[in-house]
Amino acid sequence: MVSAVSSFTVSAVTVGGESTDVFPESYHQMLCPPVAEPPFEDPAELERVWGERWGSVDEVGTLRSVLMRRPGRELEQIRADAWNPAAQALVDPNGGWYWESEDPPDLPLVARQHEGLVAALEAEDVQVYFAEPVEERLTKAMYTRDPLISVPGGVIVGRLAPLMRRGEERSITQAVGSLGVPILRTITGTGLLEGGSFAKLTPRVAAFGTSIRCNDEAASQLAETLEWLGIDLIVVPMSGYSIHLDGHFAMVDVDKALVDPTGLPHWFLDKLAELGIESIWCHPEEGWAINSLAVRPGRVLVSEGHPRTAERLGRRSVEVVTLPYDEIQKNGGGIHCSTMELRRDPA
Repeated sequence: MVSAVSSFTVSAVTVGGESTDVFPESYHQMLCPPVAEPPFEDPAELERVWGERWGSVDEVGTLRSVLMRRPGRELEQIRADAWNPAAQALVDPNGGWYWESEDPPDLPLVARQHEGLVAALEAEDVQVYFAEPVEERLTKAMYTRDPLISVPGGVIVGRLAPLMRRGEERSITQAVGSLGVPILRTITGTGLLEGGSFAKLTPRVAAFGTSIRCNDEAASQLAETLEWLGIDLIVVPMSGYSIHLDGHFAMVDVDKALVDPTGLPHWFLDKLAELGIESIWCHPEEGWAINSLAVRPGRVLVSEGHPRTAERLGRRSVEVVTLPYDEIQKNGGGIHCSTMELRRDPA
């Protein structure tokens, strides 16, 4: 039996009449040593290795790029004869879709409003990437916010709750992978995580709303990954049939948030104040205003039809850019839902 120590024996050879040490086998590896610092998520390291400073540390820094998906033929399956008076919506009896109106989608209007959002983003110098079309059963796939979340250094791929959306995760993974975006984790097991229920409050504190769509198992996996990044996670149980945090909360500046106070626990509102974040109350009849998107600190894209909330934001020095989005909102998601940030500068 040869001892493992023998491979590290130092021998000598004669070069030019002088004895020269010969170092252990594989010693040349030490001439290319491991380099742990700077960490993976360091902006310069990301740019050097991954080509871009992917990810985001907050919700309001200057937005550089987003992932979207154009609406396709999937909405053609929504039928007028599926009206459910109890739900006040058109609902597929097999659970494949819903549409919050008595009338089926106006497809040309959906397309125009979606392109209007793309144009508004491009006018703000935001680069828009598009995910490929998916199978037509996936009627909510235009809402790219939900299959993943953006964190420092890249993204975390979620796991969508209802079967009518299950399968979008693979397409989204392919989309971000093709761009070279680092995927720091994929939610596995019985975890359920949808991106509309995640928000970064500060660079060191994030919130995740648990609900009928997002569970404690996903919160545990998310908290573990965020801990590696030096971020604390606040878990916010949503009430009733609320599915996502972004239906009740949106950061609009580094120290300001637009909130629906009736849809959030009182202790969470207290926590915001403790973090130095002012809560601006959305007008109670203009809830869709909350599903907005900050393009830089104090400047947000908001759907039309919410003048009183826009006025409240304006009084607190938040610029509001409005655009029509009411037809797309009937599918259950708004401007925030339709965009996933891939790169933001720190505010």
